[in-house]
Amino acid sequence: MKKTLYFYLLINLLNMKKVLISTVVFLLSLAIKGQAPFPDKDEIKQFMASKTCVVLENDPFSSFNSYIKEAMKNYWNITPYEFIEAKEFNVRRPNPAYSFVVLTETNFDKDKSGSVFNFINLLQGKRVNKLSENPEICAIPLSFAGEDDLGYGYKLGPILSFMQKHAKLISEDPSLTGRKYLKYYNKFVPEVNKKTILVKKEDLSPSISTIEKIKALYPYDIKIVSEDEIVEAIKKKAPNTLILHKVGPVGHRKTGYCFKMLIGTDDANMYYYDQHMIDEKNPNGLLESDLKRLARF
Repeated sequence: MKKTLYFYLLINLLNMKKVLISTVVFLLSLAIKGQAPFPDKDEIKQFMASKTCVVLENDPFSSFNSYIKEAMKNYWNITPYEFIEAKEFNVRRPNPAYSFVVLTETNFDKDKSGSVFNFINLLQGKRVNKLSENPEICAIPLSFAGEDDLGYGYKLGPILSFMQKHAKLISEDPSLTGRKYLKYYNKFVPEVNKKTILVKKEDLSPSISTIEKIKALYPYDIKIVSEDEIVEAIKKKAPNTLILHKVGPVGHRKTGYCFKMLIGTDDANMYYYDQHMIDEKNPNGLLESDLKRLARF
C-alpha cells in the first residue's frame, strides 16, 4: 500500500498505510494489503446518497466516542448518519447504501522508527472481499497512537467539516479524485498570508518558538496562543483564521513522521499540508522551511 506524499495528500496517505487494529487495542480486527482505490463517479454518487455510519471504539469510557458524537452533531450535514459498533461495521461494509467514518491505527514502510498514528477515514461501502478495496473518500492523520484523546478531540469538528467539503468537491467534479485534486488545493496556499494563523508553542520547532523568530521568516499575521484560544476560535468559526493541526510522536521519541496542516475555522478549507521525517535538522514541529514556503506568496 504505497503512494508518495507531497504537500497535501490526504487520500494517498491512507493508501500508504498498514492498518494495525484489533478489537482489544482499538476498533476492530482488520488487515489491509494491496492498494485502496479512489472512488469513481458512480461510487461518489453512492456516497452522496448513503447513510454514514460512525464506528465507535469498543470502550464505554472512550473519550473519542464522546468527541466524535459531539462533532458529528455540530458539524456533519452532508449525509444522514448513525453511530455503530465495530462488529456492525463488518456486517455493513459491503453495502453501498452505507459510508463510514472509522478510526484506524497506521504506520508507514519508510518509517523505520515503527511509529504508529491514528487516522480518521471516510470510506464508501462496496461489495468487495477486502477492506483495502473499499473506495476512500478521504483520510486525515489525527494523532500519534497512545496520545491522549484530549490532544485532538477539540479539532474533530473542523476536520470533519473538511472531509465532507472534499466529498462535495469530488461529487461536483469527479475528475478531482486521484492526483488531479492536488493542484486544486495547492492553489489556496497563496491565500495563507491574508489570514491569521493560530499555533500552540509546543507545535513549533525550537528555531521558531517565539514570535520574534517567526517574524524574521514570516512577516504576516501569526499568533502563539493557548489551546483554549484555539478552541474558542473553532467554536466561533473565527473569520479569516487558520489553526495548525500538527501530528507527530509524543514523549521522548526523536524519529518518525511529522504531519502539518493549516485548516480554516470559518470555511473548513485546507490551506496547507506537508509532512517530514523527524531528525536532528528537522525536529518534531512546524519548521523554518514551512514558514519560508508560506512566505513566498
